Amino acid sequence: MLFSSVTFLYWFLPIVLALYFITPRPGGSLRWRNAILLIASLVFYAWGEPVYVLLMAAEAVSGWLGGLLIDRWRGRPGARAALVCSLAVGIGGLMFFKYADFFLANVNTLFGAGLSLLRLALPIGISFYTFQIMSYTIDLYRGRTAVQRSLAAFCTYVMLFPQLIAGPIVRYVDVEKELTGRRHTPLDFALGARRFIIGLSKKVLIANVLGELADLGKNSTENSLLFAWLYIVAYAFHIYFDFSGYSDMAIGLGRMFGFHFLENFNYPYIARSVTEFWRRWHISLSGWFRDYVYIPLGGNRVAPARHIFNILFVWFLTGFWHGAGWNFILWGLYFALLLLLEKYALHSLLARLPRPFAHAWVALCVLVSWAFFDAPNLAAALAVIGHMFGLGLDMVVGPESLYYLRSYAVPLLLACLGCTPLPARLWGGWAATRRKAALEACAVAVLLLLVTAYLVDGSFNPFIYFRF
Repeated sequence: MLFSSVTFLYWFLPIVLALYFITPRPGGSLRWRNAILLIASLVFYAWGEPVYVLLMAAEAVSGWLGGLLIDRWRGRPGARAALVCSLAVGIGGLMFFKYADFFLANVNTLFGAGLSLLRLALPIGISFYTFQIMSYTIDLYRGRTAVQRSLAAFCTYVMLFPQLIAGPIVRYVDVEKELTGRRHTPLDFALGARRFIIGLSKKVLIANVLGELADLGKNSTENSLLFAWLYIVAYAFHIYFDFSGYSDMAIGLGRMFGFHFLENFNYPYIARSVTEFWRRWHISLSGWFRDYVYIPLGGNRVAPARHIFNILFVWFLTGFWHGAGWNFILWGLYFALLLLLEKYALHSLLARLPRPFAHAWVALCVLVSWAFFDAPNLAAALAVIGHMFGLGLDMVVGPESLYYLRSYAVPLLLACLGCTPLPARLWGGWAATRRKAALEACAVAVLLLLVTAYLVDGSFNPFIYFRF
């Protein structure tokens, strides 16, 4: 089920909210309300993946049992064995469903083996809930959190529908207390609803519209420089507003139910270095690889050769996490090389560069990266990058590209403005008054009406990160 669907907005969510808040809290316990959330999450997931609900449940039970064994054998070799077994279940499931055909296809290519591909449907959200379960067992083994003895509470954490299928990656330590002791206030609910509607508007009114422009540019027969840049810029805005919009919706929904998820985006397109960009983009994933892979490998407190290996390895995994294809692996390694270049050669230069030039450096690097990310294969990615720099083109500006530039000028300008903190600063600089509160409520209501009109009249438009 999609957040950006009439079914979710006007049927599923109102029913779940009503059932949740009329459910009593005997003695202040959240057990029954958590049960409502768990049942709702299972229905939400089963709406699109009825078979793979069992896979998700099996992985959740495995993680929970692994946690019990880690706690029982703490300080003994059995705890490490329990951790390894739990991680093996999670990684094994992810490798089988997401990467089996990738490995089989490459074996066939290299050795002419003729192995049949499995062609399994990818379970939605498996990359996210697998990492969440792994974070729990690793943190438990490290002594950073207490064991969760309630299977229902643990499953509520793993399967919580606001962030189940496309993140952000919520660590158990960040919601441990709220699973059993969260508070519900009208202010939290109102702020959560506002955040949800803003995220929904980013997805429907900007991401979907610029996704159409990106598709037009990618599929056009006009071989012009303008269309090459229209495509890559539209895709850059499309993926940002799509994924950050989803994160806004997830954070907003969580707050409506009393959970406070950490931020996942912080205006990445205003970064002045690629290093800063990755501190601002998909923060939960970057933080996960940093804390559970990069730092255990030694981080940057090692010899330069080992540090270079650590960066390359982590970014190989980051690219591979995003998709079972060589273009994703190269996308990850491309960023690894940029980060190493900044660390060992460009750090002082970037610090001295005037702000516009530093932004231009990041923009160019990131736009080239999206060519790898969106391409079906390496050859297609290189062709797009070549077109961006004027190779193999028939013209600079063509009639079709000029027409679409004019047609999509408004959403492009809105995207340029919306990916900066300027609107929030202008709004925040206005003193809080009743007039401001009323205007904000009206603006949010208008946004919801516009989104509803688009959804009723529009077509199916899944989130990009459902693929991962």
